[in-house]
Amino acid sequence: MRSRYSAYVLRNAEYLQQTWDATKRPEAIDFSREKITWLRLEITDIKKGTVKDTKGVVAFKAFYSQDGEECVMNEISRFTKIAGRWFYLDGVIKSMGRVDMQTNQGKNAPCTCGSGKKFKRCCGVG
Repeated sequence: MRSRYSAYVLRNAEYLQQTWDATKRPEAIDFSREKITWLRLEITDIKKGTVKDTKGVVAFKAFYSQDGEECVMNEISRFTKIAGRWFYLDGVIKSMGRVDMQTNQGKNAPCTCGSGKKFKRCCGVG
C-alpha cells in the first residue's frame, strides 16, 4: 500500500501498472491532467494481509493539496497475493473533502478528515 502511494506521489505509472492485479488493471494511467500534490498517507485499518493470507484490506486517508487547500480522501482498498507478491484489486472511496471544512473542533465533533467518525475516535486519538 505504501509503495503504491509513493508511486502516486512520484507519478510512476509503470510501477502502479506492475502492482495492479491483471484482471482489474487499466490499460493506461495518465497523470498529465492531475493538479494535486500528495502530502501524506495515514493507514487507519488493516484486515488480513499477513504472511499467511492471500487477501487483504487496507483503509487509509490520503492527504493532498489542490488549488491551495488541504484535502483528504478516505479509501478502502482490496489486495490479493499471487506467488508471494501483493497486487491491488480495487478500492472504494468513502469520502473526499477539504480538511478545514469542520467548524466544531470539540472531541465529540465529526472528524475533519471526513471519515464520519467522531474526532476523538479518529484523528484525535493519540
